[in-house]
Amino acid sequence: MEIKLVNKSHHPLPQYETQASAGVDLRAFVPNPIVLKPMERALIPTGLYLELPIGVEAQVRSRSGLALKKGVSVLNAPGTVDADYRGEVGVILINLSQEDFTINDGDRIAQLVLARHERATFELVETLSETQRGAGGFGSTGIQ
Repeated sequence: MEIKLVNKSHHPLPQYETQASAGVDLRAFVPNPIVLKPMERALIPTGLYLELPIGVEAQVRSRSGLALKKGVSVLNAPGTVDADYRGEVGVILINLSQEDFTINDGDRIAQLVLARHERATFELVETLSETQRGAGGFGSTGIQ
């Protein structure tokens, strides 16, 4: 799949780090370091603009190492970049740790995963088919 991309940052184009990687890293494009205090959130620019084919979305997701080691996560994970959006890809980060976290220019702050999706039509009905699970949710199937 080819994706058209405008890169207004001075960072290299996103790339897959390994042959089996699902996502590419997004880098912060900030003129000055940004300090996220505990429980603080901010929109971090990337300098990237995408043109996605219809039927494809770009999902902005947390980097697992950043989440585990620093307690920093993508707040609306996964964030969705729609095929008709032409603005800059931004990353909403939140610091869930108890320590300040500094974001520097070029830091890898999130990952971007491309995913195909379907469009649905909705049919209004009076009832739904029965299943063994039924309306059970939120832990209804147990923990083991």
